[in-house]
Amino acid sequence: MKKSVARDSLDKAIAEGEILLSLDIIEELYGVLSRPAFDRYIDEEDRLRFLSLLIKEATLVEISEQIQECRDPKDDKFLELAVNGNATLIVSGDKDLQVLNPFRNIPIFSTPPRVSRRRVVIHPSSFLIHPYDLPTPSRLPLPFQQ
Repeated sequence: MKKSVARDSLDKAIAEGEILLSLDIIEELYGVLSRPAFDRYIDEEDRLRFLSLLIKEATLVEISEQIQECRDPKDDKFLELAVNGNATLIVSGDKDLQVLNPFRNIPIFSTPPRVSRRRVVIHPSSFLIHPYDLPTPSRLPLPFQQ
């Protein structure tokens, strides 16, 4: 099955860059991945395994500077992660974030141009667009394969 551009972006970021996560974003990802809507595509155990492996590969960032600049307040947590984690780019298809490009000199791309050696914040909309993009154990990105 051909991967979407969004899934390809996630794979590149994992393989070539450094993924940044915060506790708020992990909580959001858990909520999204636990939704029954995904059940017919991939079972919950595999979705949560993916999240567990993503957390293992990512750098956890403590949020000390709060930000309230996005027109959708729920997206401020991604700006906080980018600033507090010294991100070099944000990957998001979210229009509320894209209108801020660049945010404090951090470019916002809908897909990353090249993520090698970059510290990357990835909005869930950039890799959870289609349920079939969720990796099954055999389709996990290379760092996640066991």
